[in-house]
Amino acid sequence: MGEDRWQALSEEVAGWPRGQRSTFVTNFLRDLIVSGEIPPGERINERILTERLGISRTPLREAFKILEGEGLVSIRPNAGATVVKLSPEDVEDSLEILIGLESIGAERAAERATPEMIEEIAELDARMVEAFERRELMDYFHINQDIHQKIIDAAQNEALSRVYSSESARIRRFRFAGNRDHARWAQAVAEHAQILEALRRRQGPLLRELLRAHHRAGWKIARKALESPETTD
Repeated sequence: MGEDRWQALSEEVAGWPRGQRSTFVTNFLRDLIVSGEIPPGERINERILTERLGISRTPLREAFKILEGEGLVSIRPNAGATVVKLSPEDVEDSLEILIGLESIGAERAAERATPEMIEEIAELDARMVEAFERRELMDYFHINQDIHQKIIDAAQNEALSRVYSSESARIRRFRFAGNRDHARWAQAVAEHAQILEALRRRQGPLLRELLRAHHRAGWKIARKALESPETTD
């Protein structure tokens, strides 16, 4: 990361109230992990981050705890935080859970989503397409994840939303990897248009199958990236 970028980040974090800086640091580190800038198995250097960002260790360590809860880092005494390394089998197991949760949520969302909920998802979809057209992959990915969570939330089952959010966070970086393939990225945008239309028409079974196929197609590309890390450089 260049000096200009570090300078901009330190200025940005300085503008946050002290009690909220851990939120900034959490989001910043999460993006580095998801994008692969901090690769699986690598220890996160506290000293460099505190110096570069101009922060104390407190917000950084609070961020580590949050990321540990999301399954993105592991914390060991006297060793700090290390990015969790998952096998393809680990990720596929979690993906099966996500597909199952979305299968439950899809039909319920089609039945229970309010017009306001559907409109919010439609607005997010429009913003996601704009990010795709600008080729802003991280912005696209954040919005994409929001859309999937909002569809689950539209089922209006708090337990389902909570479990989905937790498991989704754990494999976030592998879902991101699928979008690095430009052909897959474009296809994913088209699939989201179909997903939105099924939700608008309240076609629960169709929505369920579209979401299932969407995840499967993304994982096919992401697995290749996971098995051949050089393809994500």
